[in-house]
Amino acid sequence: MGKLTNKTAFISGGTSGIGLATAQELIKEGARVIITGRSSETLNQTVASLGPN
Repeated sequence: MGKLTNKTAFISGGTSGIGLATAQELIKEGARVIITGRSSETLNQTVASLGPN
């Protein structure tokens, strides 16, 4: 189990760059991640690539 199991993180701008990298690392540590982005298409693609968390 990761250090962030049972924790939730909200990341604005999570579809690219630092926001995406942060989301990936938080997921690796067990956090549930909520991301936002300006483009719904890019957001949907990013969510699909990150998985169900």
